[in-house]
Amino acid sequence: MTSATWIKELPVAHRGYHDMNNQIWENTLSAFERAAAAGFAIECDLQLSADSEVMVFHDDTLDRLCGISGDVRERTAAELGMLSIGGTKDRIPTLKQMLALVNGRVPLVIEIKGRTAELDDGFVEAVLDVLEGYKGKVALMSFDHHILRDLKRVEAPYPLGLTAMGDKPDDFFKHDDAIHLGLDFISYHWPHLPNTFITAQQKAGIPIITWTVRDEMAREHTYKHADQMTFEGFDPRETSSR
Repeated sequence: MTSATWIKELPVAHRGYHDMNNQIWENTLSAFERAAAAGFAIECDLQLSADSEVMVFHDDTLDRLCGISGDVRERTAAELGMLSIGGTKDRIPTLKQMLALVNGRVPLVIEIKGRTAELDDGFVEAVLDVLEGYKGKVALMSFDHHILRDLKRVEAPYPLGLTAMGDKPDDFFKHDDAIHLGLDFISYHWPHLPNTFITAQQKAGIPIITWTVRDEMAREHTYKHADQMTFEGFDPRETSSR
């Protein structure tokens, strides 16, 4: 296992420090620059282009963010890089572009958005190729257990985390399968805390962060039951201190 204690140090800006997609949109270079300038850690999402370039984008499809139909994976990196996000000047960035912009100023908590084991063949290797040589703090996480297994298989040199939710025994049983891979942290849906699964991981010393905190109630709940939050829609510096 790799130490992930640093993940507790800073609030994590969800998809960058955007303004709820009014003028500064999620997962854009503008949102990442705003987060780095404010001193927040950055959460972002990765997808693959048709030509296997690692892109920073949340959805599987382009509809919500770009206003056109189609799967992200059906377009090349060059094609994706020309698409406006939310009608702004920002285009869909590559992971390379994001890393060059942030340049180690703040930690990165990166979620890999998988599909199936077959469709994701080579995905984690592509991510690690881009990350090689990057000097800043990086953690990798996923909802998808096959992505986590692939990261362990190739011995990814970064803290690895499970992104998860759920408050039922069946949920915990599934999460246990991932934890047995030997993960370093967990990002959990805050309304589903506390629960027996997370309490057991906390006793084992695994850092817990939450998603996605949007108000003071959720913030207080996080710091009562977890170590740090992934937030959006407000400035944590303007709320009551921990």
